[in-house]
Amino acid sequence: MPTDMNVVETRGAGGPEVLHHARRPIPRPGKGEVLIRVVVAGVNRPDIQQRRGLYPPPPGASDLLGLDVSGVVAAVGEGVTGLSEGDAVCALVNGGGYAEYCTVPSLQCMPIPDGYSFAQAAALPEVFFTAWNNVFMLGRLSQGEHLLVQGGTSGVGMAAIQMARVLRNATVYATAGDEEKLQVCRDLGCALAVDYHGAWDDLLRQGVGDRGIDLILDGQAGPYTQRELDLLAPDGRLVLIASHLGAEANVNLRQLVRRRQTLTGSTLRPRSASYKGGIARDLVEQVWPHLESGRIETRLHAIVPFADVAQAHSILDANQQIGKVVMAVDGARAEAIPGQSTYCNSMKSGSAYS
Repeated sequence: MPTDMNVVETRGAGGPEVLHHARRPIPRPGKGEVLIRVVVAGVNRPDIQQRRGLYPPPPGASDLLGLDVSGVVAAVGEGVTGLSEGDAVCALVNGGGYAEYCTVPSLQCMPIPDGYSFAQAAALPEVFFTAWNNVFMLGRLSQGEHLLVQGGTSGVGMAAIQMARVLRNATVYATAGDEEKLQVCRDLGCALAVDYHGAWDDLLRQGVGDRGIDLILDGQAGPYTQRELDLLAPDGRLVLIASHLGAEANVNLRQLVRRRQTLTGSTLRPRSASYKGGIARDLVEQVWPHLESGRIETRLHAIVPFADVAQAHSILDANQQIGKVVMAVDGARAEAIPGQSTYCNSMKSGSAYS
């Protein structure tokens, strides 16, 4: 193994021009961690916010961007069981994914679904972890309920729509920014998809009727907040995963109390490895079989060479993507489909977490 690696550093806050390639020593895995030789790194909205200086990494996390990767285990730290060198994995990382090597708590690693390439696998962790945490854990989506996903063609949005339909037989509504994106939402099974540039709440109210919506997943907040609470049914839940339209909102608290509504939010990145490991177990057990069967799928908008990291960020800045943008750190292997490993089989049977 070499002693240093190629990484992407952020020099100051700003646009894609602040991203620069550099050399750094390869990190060593600590207790409970593994070192992954990165094949493909995901590009996510939090990376854009961190680049702009709006989303600092939590204490102890790498200053490098990158929250999900796929690759091969290169070294195993003390106390790790169920993982061996050479295992193909995808992982939710705490930062540091924009590099040729990355350390991550072993609990946050998952097998690559059968038939998935490294590029497809890198598109999974951040969006599926986020959707699961907010829709199923915080949002408590139950069988047959009605869900609204704001921004249905984002990576998180597409994951939420599909998991809600397949796992909870939910009726799903979505918003999106143009007709192409609205059609993608319909193709994913949304009962109604409306343009968020217009009177989206009135259009949804006409479509839903007096029943109301049980759960709303939103990253806008600000002036959207009360409009969303007005759409909720009694006992409805509004879960915020960001606040792009504003950090403050005027909310009718009497209505919230009277109708027993819940307004909550989350940031997954600072949570413990054991918390994230629980989500990983749930995803492998309940979602991975549907990825492998094709009932749930991931959509890649672009596979960008690692050398062109600024291009990858420019795509998200323009907000034109449908699905996930990933970077091929090892371009020769990015679209390869890894073979099954002992780890993949053991994790699916539950022994990797025993």
